Amino acid sequence: MSDDAGAGDRTGVDDGDRDGGADRVAWPVALTGVTETVVTTLGPNGLWNAAALGLFAGDPVTARTWGNTRTRRNFHRQGEAYVQFTRDPVDFADAALSIYELEDPILASAGAWVRVRVEQVDAGTEGETEWEEWALDPVDAAIETETVPTIDRGVCAVVEATVAASRLGVTGYDEDRLRNRLDRCASIVDRAGGPREREALERVREHSSW
Repeated sequence: MSDDAGAGDRTGVDDGDRDGGADRVAWPVALTGVTETVVTTLGPNGLWNAAALGLFAGDPVTARTWGNTRTRRNFHRQGEAYVQFTRDPVDFADAALSIYELEDPILASAGAWVRVRVEQVDAGTEGETEWEEWALDPVDAAIETETVPTIDRGVCAVVEATVAASRLGVTGYDEDRLRNRLDRCASIVDRAGGPREREALERVREHSSW
């Protein structure tokens, strides 16, 4: 949740920068390490399912789905998705831990979005959970807002809380350690977060067994 759309990044979209194909565009932000995003995929009910998705920087950019999720099934069914960069902690918490469906693929909070084609490139099992790795090929993109970058410990704590909460009850993870991690995240939000971060943390509690 730390990507920013600056003027330098915008050039890659506005000038029609192409990279390996007539209908491929550049990512609207510079990706390094693992970037937390929200992805929307079209389900068989005609609604867009929103879920958290970590992007692994590289060429191509890749992501993993874990288990038999709606995102995984929609990736196979549709072969495309909308990856969105948002700093809204409530949207992220809802996407990460609940069934969050929308009529429109683009979140109102998205600072930028990318429509990608997805292709499965690997698969395996970790513990008792099956995973699939996907290559993401951008074919359309837009920057909706430009912001001055700030560091918000509350937002970061919400993201960490969603990770810990999603692992509660999963074989192979220490329950006490996860709950201590969640308590630490709650303490950070209480001290450093604002109203939106506090609401997001309540969503984490509502959507999980915390």
